[in-house]
Amino acid sequence: MPVDLSDESQYDRARLHQWARGRARSAGVDRRDVLRLFAAAAAAGPLGLAAAGSAGAAANIGADAAPGIVKPLPPELFTIRGTNAETNFAALHGTGHLTPLDRFFVRNHTVTPRLAPADWRLNVWGDALAGGPVEFSYDLLRSLPAVERTLFIECAGNGRSFYTTQQGQPVTGTAWTLGAIGVARWRGVRLSDVLRRAGVTRRAVDVLPRGLDDEVITNGVNLGRVRRPLPVSKALDDVILAYEMNGEPLPADHGGPVRVVVPDWIGISSIKWVGDIEVSAQPLYTPWNTDLYRLFGPDQPPQGSAPLTRQTLKTAFELQSGATVPVHRTRLLTGRSWSGAAPVHRVEVSTDGGTRWQRARLRDTPRRGSWVRWSLPWTPRTTGPTTLLARATDTTGRTQPATAAHNTQGYLFDAVVRHPVTVV
Repeated sequence: MPVDLSDESQYDRARLHQWARGRARSAGVDRRDVLRLFAAAAAAGPLGLAAAGSAGAAANIGADAAPGIVKPLPPELFTIRGTNAETNFAALHGTGHLTPLDRFFVRNHTVTPRLAPADWRLNVWGDALAGGPVEFSYDLLRSLPAVERTLFIECAGNGRSFYTTQQGQPVTGTAWTLGAIGVARWRGVRLSDVLRRAGVTRRAVDVLPRGLDDEVITNGVNLGRVRRPLPVSKALDDVILAYEMNGEPLPADHGGPVRVVVPDWIGISSIKWVGDIEVSAQPLYTPWNTDLYRLFGPDQPPQGSAPLTRQTLKTAFELQSGATVPVHRTRLLTGRSWSGAAPVHRVEVSTDGGTRWQRARLRDTPRRGSWVRWSLPWTPRTTGPTTLLARATDTTGRTQPATAAHNTQGYLFDAVVRHPVTVV
């Protein structure tokens, strides 16, 4: 019986099998080069484009060492990590539900391109369209019916460093703590409207957005521009092409003039600076859904997991790690919790390392695709070091675990994070 590749779950189960048997097309990279990368990965672990070495290594690079990021990166707001800038989570305290543009994290594979809206074009093409390629200008895109949605975008490696610092397990990649996430109000058009206007047919299986940033080169292989396919079921569901962020034209560092925003999924799916979209009648593979953004390691399937889709469950304090707090003085602990699977409906906090837990007050109406802010008053009674913990539960019933399932590239860390403070 044929596999229905428009069904997301069946698609995920089938894609690795198809690739291994040569039944899926490599989009933009010669299959021999991809197999050569796989051979290198088998010897040295899956390749990582963002960094070499362990996520436990020192990663705080000077502010002048973030090549190609346009906006200012003051050290009180950001930690520079190679070509990336992580939001210091404590800097979100008091900022409201949306992440201000000046504090929204930056994840770049190369450098931020400067693209003028008047010169920007989106080319939609592929063998699953009824006709030939269709081009959209910026003005044409903006003339289509607009939608607004408040959604988080989060790097798949957010929290990666805690595999090493909390669990003693080495991982590769950028050593994010919990600041590789931001929530914004995105305005744009439905990807489904663009695809239907371009003539998408029932033969469509994959939709492949491609960015306009520089090509990525690793291990001597040119991987081309960043691109990662979406199953057509997701592309026609809730994906948008955004041209505004928090009421302003989309900034260059965040994908302007136009980017893809894929609700609930890992950040690599939300391609920045989108310039073309291929609509294919067969599964497509790129390095970003074969060797990258899958789970590898002793606790994973022998050939690795299916390509990652949904984000996981996390919680963070809006308090500097290692902060000092006064004894016998009430402090309002605040933080944020989020899940890619369902709205967060409960947050619990421990101020004694996990012996006792108290339920925090939610300050937002829980909604899918966004986070909830929460608060809990705390009056410390004794001096000395202690550990704050916070854990979230979403409406599927899932609660953050004590430890996360290890994988060599450090994706999808979801365990409760230990937050040290000192009472003085």
